[in-house]
Amino acid sequence: MDTTQSLSDVQYITRENGQRVGVVLTWEDFRSLQARLMDDPELLSGLSETELRALSEGMLAAEHQERLSMLLERNRQQALSAGEAQELDRYLEQIDSLNILKARARVTLQYLSQTEQVN
Repeated sequence: MDTTQSLSDVQYITRENGQRVGVVLTWEDFRSLQARLMDDPELLSGLSETELRALSEGMLAAEHQERLSMLLERNRQQALSAGEAQELDRYLEQIDSLNILKARARVTLQYLSQTEQVN
């Protein structure tokens, strides 16, 4: 749904005091909004549920975790060489990227779970 499209007449669910607490959508409007959400660039569309779960539970390989631990310890001791400092920075950057992907996978799984409950 782009900005030139509009929803059909909106009906609200209200409390006795007039406070709006919900909205009633036609099925067509709901599907249009749902399709728009799937265009969300944060969602990892195109991956299976198995792939999303594997990604959301992904971890740094053991050999890299050991190297990272050693670099972090040397950093605490202020004994890193310039090359090791760059290597540590690369590891931390990769971990940040992995954590972002894991979060996006979890958000996508949550979105898929919610849409399955509605359908």
